[in-house]
Amino acid sequence: MENPYVPYKAQITEVKDEVKGARPIKTFRIKLVDRDRFDYKSGQGCLVSVFGRGESWFTIANSPTRPDLEFSVLKTGKVTAKLHEMKPGDIVGIRGPLGRAFPLEDWKGMNIVTIGGGIGQTPLRSIYQYVIDKEKDYGDLMIIYGARTSRDLVYKDELFKLIEDGYNVQLSIDNPEKDWKYFVGFVPDNVKRLKPNPKDTIAITCGPPIMIKITLNVLRELGFREDQIYTTLERRMKCGLGKCGKCRIESYYVCKDGPVFNYAELSAMLEKV
Repeated sequence: MENPYVPYKAQITEVKDEVKGARPIKTFRIKLVDRDRFDYKSGQGCLVSVFGRGESWFTIANSPTRPDLEFSVLKTGKVTAKLHEMKPGDIVGIRGPLGRAFPLEDWKGMNIVTIGGGIGQTPLRSIYQYVIDKEKDYGDLMIIYGARTSRDLVYKDELFKLIEDGYNVQLSIDNPEKDWKYFVGFVPDNVKRLKPNPKDTIAITCGPPIMIKITLNVLRELGFREDQIYTTLERRMKCGLGKCGKCRIESYYVCKDGPVFNYAELSAMLEKV
């Protein structure tokens, strides 16, 4: 049996600047060394080791239907700062895949709406890529995404290409900018404007906590049931195996019981806190 505490070695093959400035975000593509790619599902994450510096949890940013693994990293601490210095060819460690995934198999035949804000688009990207690659299995796809400014949007090139290809992508920024031709306002306001139909639809949201909170209220006002709404929890994932208790909420361990929850599960869990 493999030791779950020992990371696989992986090589960075590509680094892309997503957002520059005071809160930079980079997307890293990596390939496992001396091992076939492991199986994972949308919504799961991995603990990424920067040897000699530490280990941090990141949700896998691409669909399992796509090659290799991708992680989008906001520079916030010592591990992420060191990652931002790394280049193609450098070696990192990977433990995973970890956590509960989105139940995409259960959603077959349903319409899918993803609602993201800022770096919270990461787990949603894995969903919409999967639905696009398996489009015959699903209904309509709507991608709602916003950030503070156009410079803070991640996956811009990919999203604009999807718009060109005819996909229903609804972008927004918080304040007006010259030449911005999409919605101006907060993400929940855009959801309220677009009014996605709850019939045979699953809505998944991820972003800053206040955005998620307001978006959940908007979805409920639009008629979505609690079991039609999904989100992910962000907690400090240390061991990734439900042993250390860092991510514990009552009897739940976010690293293994989540990070994916539907709203009904989340409401029941938070009532116990």
